[in-house]
Amino acid sequence: MAESNTDTKSSNQMWGGRFASGPDAIMEEINASIGFDKKLFAQDIRGSIAHATMLAHQGIISTEDKDKIVHGLNTILSEIESGNFEFSRQLEDIHMNIEARLATLIGPAAGRLHTARSRNDQVALDFRLWVKEELEKTEKMLTGLIAAFLDRAEEHAESVMPGFTHLQTAQPVTFGHHCMAYVEMFGRDRSRVRHAIEHLDESPIGAAALAGTGYPIDRHMTAKALGFREPTRNSIDTVSDRDFAIEFLAIAAITGMHLSRLAEEIVIWSTPQFGFVRLSDAFSTGSSIMPQKKNPDAAELVRAKTGRINGSLIALLTIMKGLPLAYSKDMQEDKEQVFDAAESLELAIAAMTGMVRDMTVNTARMKAAAGSGFSTATDLADWLVREAGLPFREAHHVTGRAVALAESKGCDLAELPLADLQAIHSAITDKVYDVLTVEASVASRKSFGGTAPSEVRKQIAFWRARN
Repeated sequence: MAESNTDTKSSNQMWGGRFASGPDAIMEEINASIGFDKKLFAQDIRGSIAHATMLAHQGIISTEDKDKIVHGLNTILSEIESGNFEFSRQLEDIHMNIEARLATLIGPAAGRLHTARSRNDQVALDFRLWVKEELEKTEKMLTGLIAAFLDRAEEHAESVMPGFTHLQTAQPVTFGHHCMAYVEMFGRDRSRVRHAIEHLDESPIGAAALAGTGYPIDRHMTAKALGFREPTRNSIDTVSDRDFAIEFLAIAAITGMHLSRLAEEIVIWSTPQFGFVRLSDAFSTGSSIMPQKKNPDAAELVRAKTGRINGSLIALLTIMKGLPLAYSKDMQEDKEQVFDAAESLELAIAAMTGMVRDMTVNTARMKAAAGSGFSTATDLADWLVREAGLPFREAHHVTGRAVALAESKGCDLAELPLADLQAIHSAITDKVYDVLTVEASVASRKSFGGTAPSEVRKQIAFWRARN
């Protein structure tokens, strides 16, 4: 939106009588926050309406002035939403821009709105409301991502794939089980979001500059009107607290890390060397020079967004780490970090939800890879313990010899002749071949939370009930 060129006299009036002249160009540039905090206009107006309503209820301002203030604020809200509001850089921030416009619309009654509050508790309220709304949005988006994984897990509860440690083939698992690992991860993220909402669910308005106010305000009334559980309990902490913003960024960073791990797997899985999944053109791009290329750019960009989110968290932690109580102007630098991280996180979750639902899974390729690298070696060791009564360490040693023999012959464990296996240990019988297939391997892992299809379906049912 266009910024108006309010004259110096108008700017001085907003600063107050102590200043004989307005800030020079450098001070104006470093001091103004309207370029980014205008994003808080709806929260600022909502808070002001609740504050004015409370002031009138307590007899601090007249009902007539309250009605003028509320009408004027609703008019300003409509102007901003329709794009007809001119933001002034000389008026510094969203609070003073709205207050100045309110004075133009309703006259002297506008001056009564700021009774019993400060910009310190006002911005704390606006920002807290914004972060709360963003957390609620994040919760819904994570629920959608979890639902996408539940659908894929149900579809592939029996689809065998290699499980990895150190990115080396370890044991066979099912793709459904692998999907459910991400359900657990994003479920923890959603739980952190819910806890963060609970932590910040206190109303700052009424703390004033830092000491509270002598006016007979009702902070419980404004807290209820704004959807908070209760008012904050210490006015100094209230205006100096940005824990809610830092907690949001920490959650965003952890969630972004999970998204990045998933993105990395999609990048690897979609290579011709793996060929486990394929993304449609909706989430891929081509090469400007190599016509055969199909690049998983959406996944790569999700992976990169994590770096931006991490940077925002470190920036705000650094801003806050040396501040004495209570409010300092340093805290003006909090919002851009949160706004940027929120935008990055929203985009990353939306993109990943789309990719999970979009990708084609090559179950044949996964199954073929699941049997590579002697992935059923542990099943052989377990069989020796269970059927032959060997101590696990001895069974581990016997299995290692069998793997070495199969490797030297260029075959899988299941392809070794029985005579070769019995030459390694006489207790081995032909029943061992029942556990050396990848299907038998995954079916046997029936421990709670294991990869057996029956267990995967139990966990899907559990998560569907709570999602």
